[in-house]
Amino acid sequence: MEDVISVLESGTSEEKIKELESLASTNNFEIIKKIIECLDDPDIRVRGEAFSSLILNKNKISGLLIQSLKDSRKNVRGFTSLVLANRNDSNAIPEIINLVKDERSMVRACALGALGHLKAKEAKDTIHNCILDSNLEVKKSAVQAMINLGDEISENEFLEISQETDSELEQLVIKLKKSGPEGI
Repeated sequence: MEDVISVLESGTSEEKIKELESLASTNNFEIIKKIIECLDDPDIRVRGEAFSSLILNKNKISGLLIQSLKDSRKNVRGFTSLVLANRNDSNAIPEIINLVKDERSMVRACALGALGHLKAKEAKDTIHNCILDSNLEVKKSAVQAMINLGDEISENEFLEISQETDSELEQLVIKLKKSGPEGI
């Protein structure tokens, strides 16, 4: 176990990736904590392998993942919300909702993506509020979450979003209008 932790803490990217590939079934909480910490690795490949390892882990690790939503590192908070969503862990919804108010736009966008993926109806109002977010990526994530929920866009929300000059956001809004029960 000490060797595994040592590699995950200070190994090369290749060593970390190789180790992470073999850890998808671990139930050792110390190792799982280190895997979660790898979500903040400087190397995107290591982060991706940690992400996959946590999603594929069939053990009861939700408690550790939910605790990680309060981590000081933005990558850990944001990516853990997406791990929980990909694990279809609806017990995490209340904690993920809290991340929608995070100071970091990346975390807010990830949280909205997670809530949309989980089809978190209880987050509907929170998601709608994010259309007014100052960050364009957060707005896009909010609209996509609304699409995932099969939600409608109000006239005021439509007017607010229409002020943005982003083609991707425009396409999402068109999709949202078409997917809503009556559209605008």
